[in-house]
Amino acid sequence: MLDYVVIGGAQAGLSMAYHLKKLNVKFLVVDGENEIGASWLNRWDSLKLFTPTEYNHLPGLKFDAPKGHYPTKVEVANYFKNYVSKFDIPVQLNTLVTSVSKTEIGFEVQHKEGVINAKNVIVATGPFHIPYTPPCHTKLSDNILQMHSNYYKGVYQLQEGDALVVGGGDSGYQILNEISKDKSRTVYFSGDTKVKSLPQQFLGKTLWWWFTVVGFLSYNKYSWIGRKINSSTQPVIGTDVKEILSRKNVITVGRTNDALNTHIFFEKQKVTTIKNVIWATGYRPNFKWIQGLELDTNGYPKNYRGVSNIEGLYFLGLPWMYTRGSATLGGVSKDASYLANVISAKK
Repeated sequence: MLDYVVIGGAQAGLSMAYHLKKLNVKFLVVDGENEIGASWLNRWDSLKLFTPTEYNHLPGLKFDAPKGHYPTKVEVANYFKNYVSKFDIPVQLNTLVTSVSKTEIGFEVQHKEGVINAKNVIVATGPFHIPYTPPCHTKLSDNILQMHSNYYKGVYQLQEGDALVVGGGDSGYQILNEISKDKSRTVYFSGDTKVKSLPQQFLGKTLWWWFTVVGFLSYNKYSWIGRKINSSTQPVIGTDVKEILSRKNVITVGRTNDALNTHIFFEKQKVTTIKNVIWATGYRPNFKWIQGLELDTNGYPKNYRGVSNIEGLYFLGLPWMYTRGSATLGGVSKDASYLANVISAKK
């Protein structure tokens, strides 16, 4: 019987493991992937963090890169591997958890290869679970290549011909930027064209330096300004939206309404020449595998700063769990520290 099982071996799970080590409890981190850092390595090839090195530290170990550097996905994965090695964190890979249920003496954590019993469970699986694709994608011709941004690696995956990028967030605009650099390809864009774009540098300081100074990342979701920030459209960071949309081979088409065979119906027009579709349409949370858990209207667990309605069940790394930084590489540390204090007080 373990004291704790931590489900998820990325930034949230590793941050929590650091504190559990210090508390000298018996615990195990489990992850469904076959290597540490896989959740980052599986993203597209050119991905870089929006945050510079100095804002990406997990507790106890600085990110080993120059100040002002924007790390690649490989650098993040290597940092995680070094973190596990340095603090000798017990990790069990290839362990995809299928259910968590409360028992009289703790929890039963089931996975494909067996069962793990623990007095407490900390779920650190992050905010990105099920890639969401609008229902109309099933109406498209099999001759059109479709993929969610979760599976996009690079332009080399695409077939010849026009492309469509759907989704106006950071991922959508980064992928639109990459694909439309090939001027011979017409790229249609279906997404918010009025989204604000913020540069990574301003007046000689990084954007995150300014965010820290004004407290943008520290306002909690229960405060008036926190609720205001949470309900507003998030800006695209480090990508020049206006420049991308001004390219001659980029055509904005408004909302994607429907599709049929090779016809895609948009708010502004109908297009029949598209050969590739990238759905950068986000994710849906999935916590149905946790028995007895109360969910909010967005499908996330009801909790206060990671403490759920089920005794002994905790969460870490959720979006806006307490502040805007709760699900970020550098921001999860504060939530982990708070949760560690809660756990320590119960020992």
